Amino acid sequence: MTVHDIARQLPEIAVLRDHCRSMAMLEAVLSPEWADRYYSFDAHWSESESMASMRNGSGDEYSIVFSAAGAYIRGFAHESPMSPYAEDGPWPGVLDDVPEVFRACVEEPAFSDEDGMPVITACIWREPGDDGWKTGTIDFPEEATGDPDGAEYLFPLLVDRSAEAFQRWAEDYYEVPVNLQAVRHVLSSRPLNKGMVSTLNAEITLTNLAEDITRIGYPQS
Repeated sequence: MTVHDIARQLPEIAVLRDHCRSMAMLEAVLSPEWADRYYSFDAHWSESESMASMRNGSGDEYSIVFSAAGAYIRGFAHESPMSPYAEDGPWPGVLDDVPEVFRACVEEPAFSDEDGMPVITACIWREPGDDGWKTGTIDFPEEATGDPDGAEYLFPLLVDRSAEAFQRWAEDYYEVPVNLQAVRHVLSSRPLNKGMVSTLNAEITLTNLAEDITRIGYPQS
């Protein structure tokens, strides 16, 4: 599976944004410590943009910028043969076709290293008028098999957006039982309530979550 396969399975921009926001809210409930979370969402990343992100603590990450221009997805799998550090620059085709409207994302310092090189192995984008997600024209490494750009490893919960998929991931990562109904509640973008929060984490309250709710922009009653 490559970024081309992932692009065909992603939902519309608004659906993806809501899903990313909900995953971040679930993690805020499960993990009070921000540094321990995989998935985050900043509804006010800039004056006109929000951003979803994933960091696994081992060097793999993605960022999704949502704006009036559409959505720009940048992923980096540090062990990918398409790493810019293996080729002294982004793999040919990954960024070549990105439209001008997303050029600021390509050049964003937060997505580059100290020398200004984009830290990226996979890129997907979509403008509001597009009928689907787009990627570059890429010749993948001949010797690579399975997941050459790391897309399959980076984006599984963006492809399988079911409550069951998130529950499996969270139980494996946090090593605690995770209530499936509570996960469904949050993935449906329904406002949090005391009982649902307690079901996921008995040591946290809605008051504790106030700052996270605001940062994430999660719906409130």
